Amino acid sequence: MKAPVVVFAVGNPSRGDDAIGPELLGRLAAWLEKEGLAEGVELIEDFQLNIEHALDLAGRELALFIDAGENTPAPYVFERIFPSNIFSHSTHALPPQAVLQVYRQMECQEPPPSFVLCVRGERFDLGEALTPEARGRVVEAMELLEGLIRQPDLEAWCGYADGGAVVRPLPMLG
Repeated sequence: MKAPVVVFAVGNPSRGDDAIGPELLGRLAAWLEKEGLAEGVELIEDFQLNIEHALDLAGRELALFIDAGENTPAPYVFERIFPSNIFSHSTHALPPQAVLQVYRQMECQEPPPSFVLCVRGERFDLGEALTPEARGRVVEAMELLEGLIRQPDLEAWCGYADGGAVVRPLPMLG
């Protein structure tokens, strides 16, 4: 049986603040284990989203995509997203909305309610470590993640999204 919540973390740990997604996923995994909540959440980490990630949405109640954003308002943006034909020029990477659209087309049904957590990053150069600013934002984003996982239902997550300072869609760096 699949966990009701799936969390995708996108990013490259070798590219400075692009490591925000994997860093948050590692912290979330440790927290889930400590809290005894690991069975309810599947964690998926990758350098980028691909068409195949649409298969991971099947049988879920909620989906969350975590990534770093270059021009994202600090500390982060948390919002609901919907399927869209936003495809990049590359065959290797897709924004979360496009993954949802692939699911819709494959399964002939709507994907699970989905959200994006885009945490502001500052530097994305190869070989860089997380910046001090990103480390602070990871702590803030982790507080949000704990609240989300403690209330894994659409109404609660929409409440978190509606309560955010930013509600407009932002591009993902990933």
